[in-house]
Amino acid sequence: MKDDDVIQWRFGDENTLIAEINLTADRITVYDDVLDGRFRDRLKLDNQTGSLTITNIRTEHAGVYKLLINSEIKRFRLNVYGLRSVMERDPVSLNSDLTETKDKDVIQWRFENTLIAEINVTADRITVYDDVLDGRFRDRLKLDNQTGSLTITNTTTEHTGEYKLQINRVSKSFSLTVFDEVKSEMEGDSVSLNSDLTEMKDVDVIQWRFENTVIAEINVTADRITVYDDVLDGRFRDRLKLDNQTGSLTITNTTTEHDGYYKLLKFSAGFSFSSKAFRVSVYARLPVPVIISNSSHCSSSSCSLVCSSVVNVGHHVTLSWYAGISVLSSISASDLSISLSLPLEVEYQDKNTYSCVLNNPISNQTTHLDINTLCHTCADSVHCCGPTEAVIRLVLSALVGMATVIIVVYEIRSRRAEGDQAHIHTSGSIEI
Repeated sequence: MKDDDVIQWRFGDENTLIAEINLTADRITVYDDVLDGRFRDRLKLDNQTGSLTITNIRTEHAGVYKLLINSEIKRFRLNVYGLRSVMERDPVSLNSDLTETKDKDVIQWRFENTLIAEINVTADRITVYDDVLDGRFRDRLKLDNQTGSLTITNTTTEHTGEYKLQINRVSKSFSLTVFDEVKSEMEGDSVSLNSDLTEMKDVDVIQWRFENTVIAEINVTADRITVYDDVLDGRFRDRLKLDNQTGSLTITNTTTEHDGYYKLLKFSAGFSFSSKAFRVSVYARLPVPVIISNSSHCSSSSCSLVCSSVVNVGHHVTLSWYAGISVLSSISASDLSISLSLPLEVEYQDKNTYSCVLNNPISNQTTHLDINTLCHTCADSVHCCGPTEAVIRLVLSALVGMATVIIVVYEIRSRRAEGDQAHIHTSGSIEI
C-alpha cells in the first residue's frame, strides 16, 4: 500500500462499511458491530496489503463484498453453504431459519438454479414444481407454510447438489450430498469403493474426488491412469490403487485423515453423466481400558474403583461399566483426544461379574474386574482406612490393652495375697 491510500470494504445491498484503512491518518478500523453484529470478532485486515479475511463464516455472511481502493472498485460474490448429507431414501430438511412468514414474504427454493418450490404470502399461494428436471422431485417435496422450510423425502443421488433459498432479497445456500454407500473401517485396514462398472464402456473419463479434490483419474480416450497421491499434504501417498478394468478405487493402510466424503464422476463427451457418493468413516483403534482401585475411598464394606482410558476419538466413543450384560453407568465423548474415567462402588461380598467396556460404532475393548485382586478390606491394607476408622481402631486397641493390663495386675496381686496367707498359716503351726 502507498502513503496516501484509503481502502474500504463494504458488504451487501445496503453498501455497509465493515472495514477501513486510512494510511494518511495511520488508522485501521473494523466495524464488526454493524448489521446486528454478524461480523463481530470475525474480520481481520492485513495492514500491508489491505486484504480482508472473514473467519468462522456462516450463511448470513453470503453476499456481495465491495473493495474501494482510492477511486478503484473491485467486487466479490461470496457463497456460504450449509452442508447436509444423508443416505439414499432418507428424508432431509433444509431450514429457512424463520419462525413464521410475514404478510409480504416471497419465498423461493431453487435446485441448480431451477425453481422447485415457492410461497407467496400476499397471493396466499404455495406451489411445488416437482415435475421439473425430468420429475426427479415428483411426490418428494414438502413445504412448511409457517416457516418456508423445505423437506425432501425418499432422496436419491439425483438430489445431490446446490439448493438456494431466496426470502425476498435475502438468499441462503445449501450443499446436499446423498450417499450411495457408507463404509466404516478401522485404522490400518483397506477400503474399496466400487464403481459398479464391469468394464470401461461408454465412458471417456472416470474421476475420483475426496472432499472435492481430484485424487485419481482414468482417461480411456488417452489410455492414461493417473493417481494424484501427493495432493492434500500427501495423505494418500502410496495408498491409492485403481482397477484399470472397472475404475474401482482401493485405499490401503487407512488413517483417520482419510475419513470423509468420496465422489465418483463418470464423463462422456466432456459431460458428467453420472456420479456416485461414499461416506467413509475411519475409526482409531481403541486402547484397552484400565481398572484401578481408589484407595482413598476405601471402607470396611465396599471397594471404590475407577475405569479409565485415553483415546484419540475422531468419532463417538463410550466408556461403560457392566454388571453381567446390564449397563450400570457410561460416559461418552466425540473430541479428537480425551481422557475418560468412570467410577464404580462394589460391595466386598458382591458375586456379580463386572467389566469395563470402551466402544465405538464398529469395535470395543473390554477389561474384566478381578475383585479379589483389586479390592481389599481395610484389615488387609495399612493405607486403606479413612482417618475416622483409624481413630476408632486406635481407641479400641488402647481400651483392650488397658483391660489386659488391669487383668494381669489383678492376677499378680491375687497370687501375692494367696502366698502371704499361706506363709502365716505355716508359721502358726510350729511348737516352741
